[in-house]
Amino acid sequence: MNLQLHGKRALVCGSSQGLGLASAIELSQLGAEVTLVSRNAEKLQQALSKLNAVDSKGHDYVVADFSQPTEALDILGGKIKEKEGYHVLINNAGGPPAGNVMGLEVEDYQQGFDMHFHMVHELSKMMVPGMKAAGFGRIVNILSVSVKQPIDELPVSNMIRAGIANWAKTLSNEISKYGITVNNVLPGMTETERLDYLFEKRAEMAGTSVEEIKKRLSASVPAGRLGRPEELGAVVAFLCSPAAAYVTGICVPVDGGSTRIAF
Repeated sequence: MNLQLHGKRALVCGSSQGLGLASAIELSQLGAEVTLVSRNAEKLQQALSKLNAVDSKGHDYVVADFSQPTEALDILGGKIKEKEGYHVLINNAGGPPAGNVMGLEVEDYQQGFDMHFHMVHELSKMMVPGMKAAGFGRIVNILSVSVKQPIDELPVSNMIRAGIANWAKTLSNEISKYGITVNNVLPGMTETERLDYLFEKRAEMAGTSVEEIKKRLSASVPAGRLGRPEELGAVVAFLCSPAAAYVTGICVPVDGGSTRIAF
């Protein structure tokens, strides 16, 4: 099986920690030259040291805040030109805030749209021409199982991520003939800082402890536990490999079986 990404450059968004960093580490293990992206320079420097430097020593990072999309796109556009394009784009950003549908304003949904879809769409537009020229491209969006099964108290995330999944399917139909695949990975409950935040919010709403919420939700997963970031990172890396050249336009749950539908 050809999993090698030697000579390929990958831009990984939201990669100073959590699922983005796990994906970046796995891509570096396959030989890709990785550019990390996040708004926190200190965390990026720490994350950079975790990448495999045996096969590729060109790893670097860019500081960009996705809550300021115009500025972030200017910064990333400069990096794309500097690197003469990328072969792999991993779209990933921290989830929108939790809340109840009726307790949110239209502005909350607009902010989620700007931070997520705006960046995904514009970054892809910047990347695709170079991928076409190379005859090789991989776009992977790290979304959520809410694409298939909406999650209570996450209305903004439910809406935005489902929209991106359908956007990705449409894009895949347009560009797969150029050797570019577009896929979505849907994490379930995975041990990250984001999940810690959600557990705290649920505990607050339910009037119970974080430990009780964690125990209850872990037991609801058929696998009987929470996921580990590297498990999702491995799926992302596979979808970026030459071996996955005929896999495009799909959503892949990585959730321990917690999504209650088969397709």
